[in-house]
Amino acid sequence: MLLKDLCEINGVSGNEKAVRDYILANIRNDVTACRVDRIGNLIVEKKLDCDDRPKVLLCAHMDEVGLLITEITAEGYLKFKPVGGIDPAVLMSKTLIVNNAVHGVIGLKAVHLQKPEERKKIPDSDDLYIDIGAANKEEAEKLVKLGDYASFLTVFEEIGDIGLYKGKALDDRVGCAILMELLKQDFPCHIIAAFTVQEEVGLRGSKVLSNTIEADLAINIEATGAADYSEADREDWVVELGRGPACSLIDSATIYRPDAIKKVMETARTNHIPLQFRQGTRAANDAGNIHQAGTGIPTITLSVPCRNIHTMSSLISRQDYAHCLELVKCMLNNLNHFI
Repeated sequence: MLLKDLCEINGVSGNEKAVRDYILANIRNDVTACRVDRIGNLIVEKKLDCDDRPKVLLCAHMDEVGLLITEITAEGYLKFKPVGGIDPAVLMSKTLIVNNAVHGVIGLKAVHLQKPEERKKIPDSDDLYIDIGAANKEEAEKLVKLGDYASFLTVFEEIGDIGLYKGKALDDRVGCAILMELLKQDFPCHIIAAFTVQEEVGLRGSKVLSNTIEADLAINIEATGAADYSEADREDWVVELGRGPACSLIDSATIYRPDAIKKVMETARTNHIPLQFRQGTRAANDAGNIHQAGTGIPTITLSVPCRNIHTMSSLISRQDYAHCLELVKCMLNNLNHFI
């Protein structure tokens, strides 16, 4: 399964090569051209024989949040900095792998050794360390070096009786998997598929991409955080699992065109595909750069709702994933409605 394979590959921002290699190996026979730019974006094309057809850019980012080793202590523990947005509260006691080879556990001072005031606050990442079972610094340095990446250890699986997928890096391996599925099919347009890097640390890959890309329409495929549980205020849910892909209206980097949103709504309704709107305005994604590419590209962002986003155990709905894929297929098959 593409999504399972992608989620179980480690590819923290700035270290996406393994993800890129997997994607390229699995789509090479489905495309007419491919290249890797200087920052690491994978750009592939699927051209038609006739030149007068519209050109559509499909985009998803390959990177995931993770950790970077910044210090090895005299006792053999590893200190780290987060890469991308990670809440330190989710890190304690989690297992991970450093440099795709060395297993470790994130530790904190034992609770019975903490002062009362320490117990009342959530520790930040500087209070945490990775224990790899090394006796001292010299032993640890045989296994790990400064600048190594650490990724969460999570087995992708389906859980529950409502069809949920659990895994790490669902943001945005869901988008990568959907792009790969789309490239296996034929549509009445030229397709450029961009698998970008370093989205989680400032949309950097798409910034480079935007310098060279021209298209008639761009569809950015993402995962977006869902807080659909009763303890959260309803207005903070943003999206809900099981109600279909979410179409963005506005975020911190993009105001999406009302005419394009209306056409997405009509396509979903005509094809009986559930659709919801992303209620929040915070955060951003690669659309922020893509819609400014060249002379400007009309851009749509469709997202798969994701609980526990940016953690080692994110959750999405199998049906939301399938409906997002189906909606993009319908859009590509009816481009005269959009262009």
